[in-house]
Amino acid sequence: MRRALLTGLLPLLLSTPAAALPAAGETGAGVAGVAKVGEAAEVVEVVEVVEVATAAQLAGALAAAVPGQTIRLAPGEYHGAFVARRPGTSAAPITLTGPADAVLVNDGPSGVAPSCPAPGGGWDSGYGLWLYEAPYWRLTGFTVKDSKKGVVLDASPHVVIDGVYVHHVEDEGVHFRRSSSDGVLRNSRITHTGLLQPGYGEGVYLGSAGSNWGCHGNTGGADRSDRVQVVGNTIGPYVAAEHIDVKEGTSGGLISGNTFDGTGVSGQNSADSWVDVKGSGYTIENNTGTFAPPGTFANGYETHNPVTTPSFLNGCGNVWRGNRSDLGGVGAYAVKITSTSKCAADPNVVRSSNTVTGATRGLTNVPVTPG
Repeated sequence: MRRALLTGLLPLLLSTPAAALPAAGETGAGVAGVAKVGEAAEVVEVVEVVEVATAAQLAGALAAAVPGQTIRLAPGEYHGAFVARRPGTSAAPITLTGPADAVLVNDGPSGVAPSCPAPGGGWDSGYGLWLYEAPYWRLTGFTVKDSKKGVVLDASPHVVIDGVYVHHVEDEGVHFRRSSSDGVLRNSRITHTGLLQPGYGEGVYLGSAGSNWGCHGNTGGADRSDRVQVVGNTIGPYVAAEHIDVKEGTSGGLISGNTFDGTGVSGQNSADSWVDVKGSGYTIENNTGTFAPPGTFANGYETHNPVTTPSFLNGCGNVWRGNRSDLGGVGAYAVKITSTSKCAADPNVVRSSNTVTGATRGLTNVPVTPG
């Protein structure tokens, strides 16, 4: 472990000469200072980098994490239920990092599940990694596999997932849930999802279905996992449901520069496209999608307009541009807009910069907008 001695109270930090503080990026340096007369001073030990090599060490590090800390995984498999509940901050996020051969595996689930998912009570969710009310984390480099779900974020906004590999999970790969807004998933890879329930094997899941807001609708009754960016990822093959499922009630996200391989999409539970957009105000740009058998494929991108309580203008105001779609001679449209009348106040826009090959019907079923 790398350790740094830091003063425990702000007055002591304020009285410490600037020259005595470590330079940015230094670790292991002792910080000294003298408090003003009459002020209490306490020196506490803060671990900047926690090295872990066993499942027990990882579970303990997650439970004790503090803002600004890095938990670093050694190569190897980590079997267990790994839950993070400690928040980072904007200025000092918490980082969990490791190489690709550091692999998290949850052999659960077990015990009696509560009516709404929450850690504790002797119940193991089966999630490979679960962030619960844990904003401002950075997850980088490692792998999650052989779990019920891959990475699940509940009420955990401002989380960045970068360079993570999720594969061979029973349900979805990465889920931003319970208003886990302003997150980022980038440079990551997701394959082989939906091994147990193909219709629920989404690669990336943004928000929750309105029917599940009773559990996950923690912001005004809705799951507002808004403004999530899904950028530069490789999703598929053998993602059994949608590669990205954008749920109703969410808005303002970005889906950009991803590669979708539709091989193995199941067609179950209406899972027959790369991206299903029920949210509003998303920008979907510069993605590359392909489809080849086996699988069931209807369209590259689809919109839907479910009615929700509270009410939202769902599946409207989204923009497609610069996407390249190869439908393999099977899919009808690159972009299928299911309803224009419901979005008359905020229409979906398909720009002419999108291209399509192998379509049975064409680029889109609505007029194309130049640009």
